[in-house]
Amino acid sequence: MKKTSIIIILFILFRLGCFAQNNLKQHYNLMPWPNEITESNAKFLIDSAITISIIGKDQGRVRNASVNFLRRLTNRTGVFINEGFPIKTGKGSIKISFETIAKLSIDDDESYTLNINEQNIQLTAKTDVGILRGLETLLQLTTNNETNYYFPGVTITDAPRFVWRGLMIDAARHFQPVDVIKRNLRAMASVKMNVFHWHLTDDQGFRVESKTYPKLQELASDGLYYTQNQIKDVVNYASNLGIRVIPEFDVPGHASAILTAYPELGSKDGYNYAIERFSGVFDPTIDPTKDITYQFLENLFTEMTPLFPDDYFHIGGDENEGKHWNENKNIQAFKQKHNLKTNHDLQTYFNIKLEKILNKLGKKLMGWDEIMTPNMPTTALIHSWRGENEGLPKGGTLINAAKAGYKTVLSNGFYIDRMQSVDYHYSIEPIGDILLTAEERANILGGEATMWTELATPLTIDSRIWPRTAAIAERFWSKKGINNIENMKLRLKDVSYKLEELGITHLKNRDVILRNITNNQDITPLLDLLKICEPLKIYQRNKDGIEYKTFSPFTLFADACSSDAEDAYIFNTSVYEFLENQNEDPLNRLLKYLEKWSGNHKLFSEIKSNPKLKPIKPLSINLSKTSQLLMDILTRKKTDKNELNILKEALTTLNQPHVDVEIVIYEPLNKLVDYCEQHYVTP
Repeated sequence: MKKTSIIIILFILFRLGCFAQNNLKQHYNLMPWPNEITESNAKFLIDSAITISIIGKDQGRVRNASVNFLRRLTNRTGVFINEGFPIKTGKGSIKISFETIAKLSIDDDESYTLNINEQNIQLTAKTDVGILRGLETLLQLTTNNETNYYFPGVTITDAPRFVWRGLMIDAARHFQPVDVIKRNLRAMASVKMNVFHWHLTDDQGFRVESKTYPKLQELASDGLYYTQNQIKDVVNYASNLGIRVIPEFDVPGHASAILTAYPELGSKDGYNYAIERFSGVFDPTIDPTKDITYQFLENLFTEMTPLFPDDYFHIGGDENEGKHWNENKNIQAFKQKHNLKTNHDLQTYFNIKLEKILNKLGKKLMGWDEIMTPNMPTTALIHSWRGENEGLPKGGTLINAAKAGYKTVLSNGFYIDRMQSVDYHYSIEPIGDILLTAEERANILGGEATMWTELATPLTIDSRIWPRTAAIAERFWSKKGINNIENMKLRLKDVSYKLEELGITHLKNRDVILRNITNNQDITPLLDLLKICEPLKIYQRNKDGIEYKTFSPFTLFADACSSDAEDAYIFNTSVYEFLENQNEDPLNRLLKYLEKWSGNHKLFSEIKSNPKLKPIKPLSINLSKTSQLLMDILTRKKTDKNELNILKEALTTLNQPHVDVEIVIYEPLNKLVDYCEQHYVTP
């Protein structure tokens, strides 16, 4: 056979394989999408006889996961099973087998193979953590018809693209109790995330009990901190889910809380250090020239590192503007004596000292990308967070770190507290098309979604993390080519509501906030507004960090809104479809929304007003006014310039920020106004 014929055949087979995978994505709500999946006509019936057996020297993870799997399965299906725990005969209808216990490190093998036929299910893996990942896939395959629940006949071979798939939760700005952390760990495990980065110290609080330096919790936490037993409990809980825990103790900047307790470590004598109530970057900075600084940090790290078994220990190191260093004559003299020309050089001096301390304690230093300076040893792990928003070239610091020989993790593009859409985050390709050597590619460990909590409390944090982070988890696990946004959204809708079975409150607490705003009156008109509004993005809310304090109310309309307004997406899609082809179907869809919104203010007006509700009223009035005018014009297909001017004025008012939200149907509405002006204006 000629070479060209072989190439053509291989190309056809490749295209058929891609078509088959895309077709399967229409049937199965799997997230992250597995590496390889093939299906048969078989169905494994989920009935009372279902059992699990385990082959492998389990130390608890697989048994715990199996029991949890059975509980979630019965709750999801309503099936009364006979055996609620793994059986010991080795003849379960779900047969689990693995070889070794994972150490929970970047070297773990998380691959698995899942085979489902009519008689049994076989789940095999190299490690126990691989089994955990496979059980989550199996549970996502739960399917039903009118009479039965079943698992479809499929064979799946799966492994992650990146070894580091993390979520950072900031417990310093707003303290997040243990139950909040645990429910998010469960959600992380459900989408195969494996690193929990726990931001524990910042200007607004020090959140860990210290027996060596008790003033840290006594003076710098407002009484909101984790005991050491709670830390151990969370770390153990995460370990059972196959999740590593990386602590972050942020130094030398972001140190207001530490210096409130121990002001002698500060860079400005006589300064009135206090826990910060606002958000932003502040001046208080630890003095890197004092011997007592390193004695303090060595003693503190010696106490803290045993609580966290992971190899890595995050020291922060970000956003130090060095103002207090510049104002301190002793620090300036120290820089001159040690030939440290800039504050970056001084901070590198500080970081190297910390790396030696951590190495002595058996840990590897990790820090935000500001720590990457020419003299910083390549044994440090660089956490890449800066990009175009911070004035850097596209691609940020990740590739530079990998090429310089550092292991590195990406968060640029995955700052979920910025309230950008799931479309935006899902479109971020961690590496892109940049050519890397095998060694440089191996240096890129993966990524983390980062949830800073200046504007997030235990009531709202789940809605700021989920469900977008499930889509981000897919970018970290699945192949590079799994990137179709429309298909992702179809699967994400199913994943989103199933997160509730794990305790995630992103849907429930929305209504809790709205009931609070209305004083427990009908929330329907607020829900209709909420579904076309999104919180102001990229820190436009709380501009300069001074609109909200840590104890301000976070039960406002903006706190109930999500980053992906569901009705806006459908309406906007219908508008652009209509403008492209002028078909009746999209026109009828968008007219139904306009009709609903035109009558929404009448329902809104029936709610007894109160000071929380009053600021939302202009939004409600202008939405109904704009919708009614536009619906009338589109229905009768006729207008005049006077009516159009009234419509444009209403639309301009509607586009103004209201109660810290933006209405995300403005552009399509404006396009419809332009269409009406071009097609329906009469002389």
